[in-house]
Amino acid sequence: MPSIAHDPEHRLWVLSGPGSSYVLHLDDNHRLRGLHWGPRLTLEQAVSLLNYPAPGRRSCEDPADGTLDFDTAGAMRYAHAGVQVRFPDGVRDLETLLVEHERLDHADGSTELVLRFADRHYPLALDTHYRLRPGTDVIERHLVLRHTGTATDGPVTVVRADSATWVLPRLGDYRLGQVRGQWSAETQLNRTPLPYGELVLTSRRGTTSHQANPWAMVDDGTTDEEHGAVWSCALAWSGSWRLTAQRLPTERVTLSAGFGHDPITWELAPGEELTTPLCAGAYTEGGFGAASRLWHRHVLDHVLPHPDELRPVLYNSWEATGFDIGITGQIELAEKAAALGVELFVMDDGWFGARTHDAAGLGDWTPNPDRFPDGLTPLIDRVHELGMQFGLWVEPEMVNPDSDLYRAHPDWVLHHPNRRRTEHRNQLVLNLARPDVIAWLHAQLDELVTKNAIDFLKWDMNRPFTEAGWPDAGTDPDRLWIDHVHNLYAVLDRLRADHPRLRIESCSSGGARLDLGILARTDQAWTSDNTDAVDRLAIQHGFSQLYPARVMGAWVTDSPNPYTGRSVPLDFRFHTAMTGVLGIGGDLNQWSKAELTRAADLVAAYKRVRHLVQLGEQHRLRPPGDGELTAVQFLAPDALECAVIALRCSRHFGQHDPALPLRALDPAARYRDTATGTVHHGAILLSHGLPLDLPPDDHASALVHLIREEN
Repeated sequence: MPSIAHDPEHRLWVLSGPGSSYVLHLDDNHRLRGLHWGPRLTLEQAVSLLNYPAPGRRSCEDPADGTLDFDTAGAMRYAHAGVQVRFPDGVRDLETLLVEHERLDHADGSTELVLRFADRHYPLALDTHYRLRPGTDVIERHLVLRHTGTATDGPVTVVRADSATWVLPRLGDYRLGQVRGQWSAETQLNRTPLPYGELVLTSRRGTTSHQANPWAMVDDGTTDEEHGAVWSCALAWSGSWRLTAQRLPTERVTLSAGFGHDPITWELAPGEELTTPLCAGAYTEGGFGAASRLWHRHVLDHVLPHPDELRPVLYNSWEATGFDIGITGQIELAEKAAALGVELFVMDDGWFGARTHDAAGLGDWTPNPDRFPDGLTPLIDRVHELGMQFGLWVEPEMVNPDSDLYRAHPDWVLHHPNRRRTEHRNQLVLNLARPDVIAWLHAQLDELVTKNAIDFLKWDMNRPFTEAGWPDAGTDPDRLWIDHVHNLYAVLDRLRADHPRLRIESCSSGGARLDLGILARTDQAWTSDNTDAVDRLAIQHGFSQLYPARVMGAWVTDSPNPYTGRSVPLDFRFHTAMTGVLGIGGDLNQWSKAELTRAADLVAAYKRVRHLVQLGEQHRLRPPGDGELTAVQFLAPDALECAVIALRCSRHFGQHDPALPLRALDPAARYRDTATGTVHHGAILLSHGLPLDLPPDDHASALVHLIREEN
C-alpha cells in the first residue's frame, strides 16, 4: 500500500510507493523543497538528509533555485517558476506560508497529501496535491488556486500554473528523452544531452499535437533498455501545454509541466478557483523498459475506463471507399470483413449531410438521405447480423463553412473581429467553451447514439486552433483554451455515462491528441495516419515509451501503401499491426482470394495472443534501427505464456538472423512453441535466445507463441 509519513518536528513528508520515495521538506522560509526522489526511504532515513551540508550562497544566486517542489516567482529566484501571478496592483511576487496540511484516504485505496499555502498579504490560496495509488510508484499531482477575496479586491491574473515541478537528484550527467514528430511521423523517440538553461517542450495548437507529447524522461546518460534509473513525468491534458526541463549551472535539474502556453493568461475573480490537470511522475530502476512497463500498468490500472477489456479487431472502410460511400458498398465490405474474423465494422467519413467531399457538411450530423434513404438502421442491423459491432466516424468539434450549422451560427467558431477566418482542410473550429455550442454538441451526439445502435465512435479532430478568439467572452477571452478542453471532457464523460456500452477512439489527424487526459475518457487512440508498416516500426516504438499496446490503434492497409507507395508483404503488415490493437483498413474488394484467406489466418493468430499484447508486459527486445532485426515480447502477468513478434526489413551479406534472448521468463521452466511443438528451456531462451527461422526475403516477419509446460 502507498504510504505518507510525516515528521512534524522537522516539517518533512515522505511519500512512498512500492519501490520509491519522494521527500518534501518545508524550510524556515516556508519554501517547499524536493529533498529526495529515488529509492524508497524510511522516515528516519529521510530526516537524516537534513544533516547534509546545504550549498553555500553565491553572489546574485539563491541556493533554493532548482530545489523547490512548489516553485513560485519572487525574491532572488530567477529560474523557471511553476506558479506566476499578477495582482491588481501590479505586484508579481508571491510570498507564501503553509497554512495546514491534510491527508485524505480514498475508497479506492489511494492516499493523498494536500499542503495548503496562502500568500502573506494578498487573497490567494494555493493547494498542492499529491496522490499515491496502490501498487504503483507513480505519484499524481495537481495544483488548486483560489481567490479568497471580495469583489473590491479585483481579479488575480494567473500567468503560469504548472501542475507540478519535479526536483531531480544530482546526477553525473543528464539526458532528456521525449518524442518529436509531425503529421504521419508522430512519436519519434529522441534522447539528447540536456543543455544548460531552460528547454521548453510545448504545444500552442489547442491539442496535444503531432510535434511533441507532454511527457519527458531523464537519466544520467548511461541508462539503456534494461539497466539504469529513470525519472519521468507526464501531463494529463489534451489542449495546449508546456513542459520545461531546466538545468542550472549548479547542476540542479527540474521538470515542470502544466497546461496553457505563453502568452495566454487567465483571470481569477474573487470566489473563483482554478484547478490544474494531473501531472504524474515516477522514479524507476531497470532501464527504459521498466519505466515504460510502469507507465503501461499505471494507464491500465488507473487511467483507462475499461482497462481489462480486450479491444476488438476492427475494419475501417475509409481507404476502400473515400467519400464514395453508400449502403450497398458498405454492406459488401462488412460481409468481407466478417469473413476475416473482424469484430467491429467502422464506417468512416461521408455518411452525413452534404458530405460528398471534404469541403461541405461538417456540423450536419444526420445521415445523407441520398446515400442512406432509410437512415443508418439497415446497415447497422446487417453489421450486427454478421456478428460484428458497428462504429461510426464523427468530427464534432469542426464545421465546414458550407454547412447548415455554419450558415445558422457563424459566431460559434473561434474567431477574432476584424481578422480573416483561416480555413484548414476547409474547416473551422467550433468554440466548445461556449455553453450554447457544447449543449448543441452533446444533444447531437446523444441523439445520434440513442437513435442508432452504435457501439463505437471514431472521434476525430483534424485541425489546430487559429484565430482563437471569443468576442463575446467578456474580460477573459483566453479562458477558451481551458474551457474548450474541460467541456470536451464533460461531453465525453456524459456520453459514456448515458451510454455505458459505447466505446470511443481518440483520433486527431492521426496522433495529435494523445495524452493521459484523453485516455481517461476513451478506449484507444489512433496512432498515425501513416499506415506504412516500415514507418510504423519507429512510430510505434516511440508510442510504447509511455503508452501501452492496449490503446495503440494499428491497421493493415493496402500494398503499395496509399501514403508512402512502399510495397510490403501481407504478413509483415499484419505482424507490425499485431503489436497493438489490430485493425484492417485496406480495400478488401481488391484483395485476392489468397490474401483474404491468409488475412483470416493472421486475424485468428492475433486473437490467440491478443490478451498478451493488450494486457501483458511489453519487453522491447530489439528496437528499430538496432541492426537489421526488431522484436517485441509480450508476457502474461503470471509468466505462463508469451508472444514474440519479430520483423526484419532487410538482411545484409546473407547473414542468418540472430537468436533473440527473451526476458522475464522462469529459467527453470520449459516453454512450448504452439505452432511447431518445439520445447525450449527457459534458461536457454533467456541466455542464448529464441532461434528464428525467417525467410531470406526483405520484410520478413514471424509471430511466436510460447506456453509454459506443466512440470
